[in-house]
Amino acid sequence: MMRGELNAAHVTDPALRAAYARCRRLNARDGKTYFLATRLLTPRRRPAVHALYGFARWADDIVDDQDPSIPLPERAARLRRLDAELRAALRSGRSSHPVVAALVDTAGRYAIDPRHFGDFMHSMRMDLTVTEYATYEELRGYMHGSAAVIGLQVLPVLGTVVPSDEAGPHAASLGLAFQLTNFLRDVGEDLDRDRVYVPRDLLAAYGVDRELLRWCRLRGCTDLRVREALRDLAAMTRGIYRHAALGIPMLDPLSRPCVRTALVLYRGILDEIEAAGFAVMHRRTVVPRGRKARAVLPAVAGTAALRVRCALPFGGRRALPGTVLP
Repeated sequence: MMRGELNAAHVTDPALRAAYARCRRLNARDGKTYFLATRLLTPRRRPAVHALYGFARWADDIVDDQDPSIPLPERAARLRRLDAELRAALRSGRSSHPVVAALVDTAGRYAIDPRHFGDFMHSMRMDLTVTEYATYEELRGYMHGSAAVIGLQVLPVLGTVVPSDEAGPHAASLGLAFQLTNFLRDVGEDLDRDRVYVPRDLLAAYGVDRELLRWCRLRGCTDLRVREALRDLAAMTRGIYRHAALGIPMLDPLSRPCVRTALVLYRGILDEIEAAGFAVMHRRTVVPRGRKARAVLPAVAGTAALRVRCALPFGGRRALPGTVLP
């Protein structure tokens, strides 16, 4: 299947094909929701999304490596080397790195603003030393690089029917909503890494501090005060999802099912968190398979029909046999 996607994207260099394949494996392994939604994209667009996700995962794995034999200074050095490789590759347009090569090729093909990658790496460096945020505004500064720019990176791949500047804020909001959902789902796991992404002032408004969070984590429960603080953040996240959804009609019609499905699936995680009473301190919330199927299957059928319509231009003349759809 990857071979067909790379052929559709006109990626012919063997080393570059291997880099894209590596990114696809990273997406399939660690980004199950994203990967599922990506299947709704046209084949030629999929490798680019895999490249963007694969690089982000590669960097994130350096930051979050929990191997005690790899101390913080070594992780920081690895991140610096990755950043240097990325900067050099963006200047030259090529790289021998197994993931950077695909990213740089994608950036060139779709004219992605290189500043987005610099902002992303800045937030990755923050994760090495910053363990909490006093306010949402502080957190929002971090999320600009770790989440909002991911939406902005993907936007040129998806294509728009309006100027990109008009669609950009909604794409950024989608990245923010996804990450805030992750923060809500992973409060307990993040605490194990000595990180708290729920703003400190929001927690304090409900009488919550790190000690209470640790108490909940150790005892496998969620204190009422913690639930209320998380409920507040969930309400904010829902507002960001609403803003993100306004951007879907601005996308290329062939990309809308992918993004709509990703939004529905990720917002479904938020639904499950709320349904479970925000019991996230001791378990990871997932969307049941049946609910995923109900979200994805109609999108698959609609995507197939849309691609057929797009392949019947000029009064319904069919595309020639062997033609690759966009």
